Amino acid sequence: MKEIISTEKGPKAIGPYSQAVKAKGFIFTAGQISLDPATGQIVEGDVAQQTARVLDNLKAILEAGGSSLDQAVKATVYLKDMNDFAAMNEVYGRYFAKNPPSRSTVEAARLPRDVRVEIDVIAVV
Repeated sequence: MKEIISTEKGPKAIGPYSQAVKAKGFIFTAGQISLDPATGQIVEGDVAQQTARVLDNLKAILEAGGSSLDQAVKATVYLKDMNDFAAMNEVYGRYFAKNPPSRSTVEAARLPRDVRVEIDVIAVV
């Protein structure tokens, strides 16, 4: 069985997908970009500002599903430009200060709405 996770504290899906799905003790989030849930608009700025918005979105979605960033076991980071890695990593490290999840980081040719970063997470409930 699976349960669809949805919260107004995270951005609405911009396509036919769920913010997250809970199944077998895990939450699988959709990739999150720097959409402000209040306005539905992209948070402009550098990769650090966008990363903070993305992680705030993930935090809200995981909490709506009964989990948290502390319970994340795997993260995948997609960067528009790998030269942004250090700035993204500095912000990411603030959100995952203790016992961070495993992580993959890749450069993607193009991300939705031309954002600089997208992140998805798998967490235990």
